[in-house]
Amino acid sequence: MEATADKKVSSTWILILTSLGFFMSMMDSMIVTTASTAIRTDFHISVNTLQWALNAYNITIGAVLLVGVSLGERIGRRKIYNIGIFIFTLGSVFCALSNNITVLIIARIIEGIGASVMTPMSMAILTHALSASERGKALGIWSGIGGLALIVGPSLGGLIVAKLAWQWIFWINVPIGIVAIYLSKRILPESIGNSDKIGLVDSLLVIFALAGIIWSLSEITAASSKIISVLVGILSLVLESWVIIRQKNESKPMIPLKYFRSKVFTGGNVATLMLYAAMYGVVFFLPQFLQVVGRANSLNAGLEILPWTGALVVVAPFAGKTVDKFGEKLIATLGLILQGIGYLLLSILVTERSSYLIMIIPLALAGIGLSMAGPALQKSVLGAVDPTSIGKASGIYNVFRLMGGAVGTTVSVIVFYRFGNTIDVSSFTNGFRAAMMCAGLMSLMGILFSLWVKDNN
Repeated sequence: MEATADKKVSSTWILILTSLGFFMSMMDSMIVTTASTAIRTDFHISVNTLQWALNAYNITIGAVLLVGVSLGERIGRRKIYNIGIFIFTLGSVFCALSNNITVLIIARIIEGIGASVMTPMSMAILTHALSASERGKALGIWSGIGGLALIVGPSLGGLIVAKLAWQWIFWINVPIGIVAIYLSKRILPESIGNSDKIGLVDSLLVIFALAGIIWSLSEITAASSKIISVLVGILSLVLESWVIIRQKNESKPMIPLKYFRSKVFTGGNVATLMLYAAMYGVVFFLPQFLQVVGRANSLNAGLEILPWTGALVVVAPFAGKTVDKFGEKLIATLGLILQGIGYLLLSILVTERSSYLIMIIPLALAGIGLSMAGPALQKSVLGAVDPTSIGKASGIYNVFRLMGGAVGTTVSVIVFYRFGNTIDVSSFTNGFRAAMMCAGLMSLMGILFSLWVKDNN
């Protein structure tokens, strides 16, 4: 028997099933990185060509996200969540069966279409089903499970590639996806938000505009494509502006501008962008530093990141409770401060000859800060709109999160090459320290916007 909106459902089951979709989409973005060498060797392709298989997934998620969310708000969040898991699982099958890079890239795009609604719809279902006093704890656990994917993804991917074959990193999604769809359909409550029918033209404009913005931010550091990246970025911004203008007179637009009149909503989203801009800049360079300067192999580098990612998993559920108790503004601001201090300490303390041990406390501080600020800002943004608009708010929040990742990586790469390079260990260390300084400052800049947040309990 299917769950309905008025049926009492265990909050534990709701948390498990919504977290499962988030975990799958997050893990798939990480698990492929450890299989990249095997895929490149199998298909006899260059690193640049392989990068499209990695980027296609993330760009598609950002591009399709708002359209998928609008569909969920109109025809049912659980329904679109399950459709997303089905498309993601189907894409995983095509990835596993791909016999050349072109097929793999297309299959990764299919996966990305499914994943684009799994995260925002899981957030919307979870938030809608729980009271305001329960959301902080639940979103903390939800965030912690996403952090767990950061740990499990690379480790599991490496193990699968070593013991089986790279295709199995995709086959593993199939039974999980089938079970998730079956249980979600039976257990998760259905809810409908506040959205009109989406026009095909507006949908296509949003998809192309967001894809162009995220792609241009990702590619602007490449020497061969700077001009093209800038032009694509400008054109994409014009397209996005046109969509907003076209929808200005709609009663239920895809991107409601009225939300941004709220300092709480705007501040929470911009603080989220700064939080994840700082984090993704570190994600890009930290494993490389541990291997190039610290001379760790890929497995040891993954273990050495545990003080950071492990803190996220361990602290996030407790951080969610503190959000419910002390409020979003305080916890979000403290989280941004701790993350910023952690990255700044890395910049100050690390040298080409320093011991790895000196990095443990800064990494743990940064992980604790991220685990505090993440659920606090989520709860703030979702609490700034009425319950029927939670899905749209979740979609916009995730666009800011993805934009933060693209901006953070781009800015960190620019700063790295401004102060260092990859020629030798000394130059790499100089660039890494500058990138960590940049990440720390971006996190601290987020405080300016977290102070706009108010408590929703």
